Amino acid sequence: SWYIGCLYCEKSLWMMSSFEESKSVLLKSGFRMPLVGFGTYKLGTIPSSSTTVSSTPPPDTFTVVTNALHFGYRMFDCAEFYNNEASVGDAIQAYRPTIPRSELFLISKCWTSTIHAGAESIVNQVNTTLSDLKTDYIDLYLIHWPVPACHTTAFHTLAKLQKQGKIRSIGVSNYTIEDIMELESTLDESTPPICVNQIEINPFLYRKLTLDYCVSKGIHCQAYRALRDGKALHHETIQRIALKYNVSNSVVLLKWCLQNGISVVVKSADSNRMKQNVDGLWNVFELDEYEMKELDQLTTHEALEAFTETYKKCVVRDTPLSGSSVRAAFTQN
Repeated sequence: SWYIGCLYCEKSLWMMSSFEESKSVLLKSGFRMPLVGFGTYKLGTIPSSSTTVSSTPPPDTFTVVTNALHFGYRMFDCAEFYNNEASVGDAIQAYRPTIPRSELFLISKCWTSTIHAGAESIVNQVNTTLSDLKTDYIDLYLIHWPVPACHTTAFHTLAKLQKQGKIRSIGVSNYTIEDIMELESTLDESTPPICVNQIEINPFLYRKLTLDYCVSKGIHCQAYRALRDGKALHHETIQRIALKYNVSNSVVLLKWCLQNGISVVVKSADSNRMKQNVDGLWNVFELDEYEMKELDQLTTHEALEAFTETYKKCVVRDTPLSGSSVRAAFTQN
């Protein structure tokens, strides 16, 4: 099998002990990944093709990442699209004397334009990320969106880079069940496994069928936008549960993810919230079965429709492809 023949098998076994077992998940590659990570989107810069615009300047990347390290975050979610990996790397390097590389988990992603451009562009981008993050390897590298007719080639390009030691685990992001099935049809026992599917998932966008499919295939689901948006935090159900357990509203949403076996990427420039999110999650409390079901039912048809429209736009964004190249039907939830 791929794992037995993996060049990094011995390193994998050693790496398993680098993260506390109860606060990490074992990926199909043999490496452990922390359950809670810090997101770097819109730090220092807002991408030109971002779908959201802010009138306030973005927070300073170096300062925010340094604070996140101080409060105990060890996994950082980066991406080519975020256009700030060099600043993230500067902050981590400045902090590195107190943290060995084995205690950090760095994630990056190649953007749609690079995926569409092909293998050479992907290789160049991975090398750029390695240089910017000032590291010899990336713990987890993701395909940011399943660009039609291009994403399977991208995965196989990343597989070659993994064999060179530049990447330890390979995953995908924003993949539907149909996208995963398409990719799986091109894999065999000699190919590295799909380790992670990073998707937007939370009580207000509970994509249960996608989650269940990934679990059945041994693919770990990781949530971005686990807190949905500011309005979600003030939902009556969230507030009531938070009051019961004496935790913040955001911790309730994050706890829902963890109890569903989903790791989370959280983002905040506010130091108090940073600490609150990472500390509150490990408080000794569990949402009961009734509360989990209550939260499961917050997803609306409108939310699933909005996800569908976002998916259709983003899989071809910043590429010459048109909407007609996007698959006509796919699983929403």
